[in-house]
Amino acid sequence: MSKVNLDYLDELEAEAIHILREVAGQFEKPALLFSGGKDSITLVRLAEKAFRPGKFPFPLVHIDTGHNFQETITFRDQMIERIGEKLIVGYVQDSIDEGKVIEQKGKNASRNALQTVTLLDTIAKHGFDACIGGARRDEEKARAKERIFSVRDEFGQWDPKRQRPELWNIYNGKIHKGENVRVFPISNWTELDVWNYIKREKMELPSIYFAHERDCITRNGQLMAASPFLNMDQEDVVERRQVRFRTVGDMSCTAAIASGATELDDIIEEISASKISERGARMDDKVSEAAMEDRKKGGYF
Repeated sequence: MSKVNLDYLDELEAEAIHILREVAGQFEKPALLFSGGKDSITLVRLAEKAFRPGKFPFPLVHIDTGHNFQETITFRDQMIERIGEKLIVGYVQDSIDEGKVIEQKGKNASRNALQTVTLLDTIAKHGFDACIGGARRDEEKARAKERIFSVRDEFGQWDPKRQRPELWNIYNGKIHKGENVRVFPISNWTELDVWNYIKREKMELPSIYFAHERDCITRNGQLMAASPFLNMDQEDVVERRQVRFRTVGDMSCTAAIASGATELDDIIEEISASKISERGARMDDKVSEAAMEDRKKGGYF
């Protein structure tokens, strides 16, 4: 029998496809959480490889804070039209209007933390028992603690001590009524792996990932895109800068980096030389030392 030699991207792809098919086989109502960022776009490509020519065995779900980059929303809508899959959108504004969450005030206010309630309500409304996401272990130390199949209790909360062993690529999706599982097929990928895969697969991305000129302000040492969603005052000086974004989130909490990388090879070279995680550009992770873990315990993805 001849031995098939796979490169590391083939191995990562095969593992992720196996996980996606495990989700389809073990759960009745899974969903794929889609942010419009590079990681969730990668998940869509992997789902195409796992299930085409058939339809996906799950809808895509986007939790829309209303403070997104317009480039991301435009890309999302164009992609959904291209792939012909179902999109469910949960709106944070609805949670605010219903009095379930209170919008933050102050200069550094953000809706990012509010989306947890909208997410949990969307899961409950549609009865999802598994939610697939693009989190990776290299992003942040709290995410490094999490298994590929991560059980959440009936309140949507994560207990880092309640982890299941995952030996020999065997995933246990057994849950009790009301519980759900968060599934992370690209847990073992790095940011550089994702970009190399994007290059190999010739995938399209929102334009904000590439260097472009944009009006920015400097806040807390970070370059923030000037927008109506930032509570700006006379101390905020707007400058035209050449920037790009390493991660996609709310405009109110996602910082840009100064960059001239307009091509994939430029981005890959830039990331290879960087000593800062892409989450280093997320202001919401700087609230406290355990900011991400605290949000995950409350139901955040």
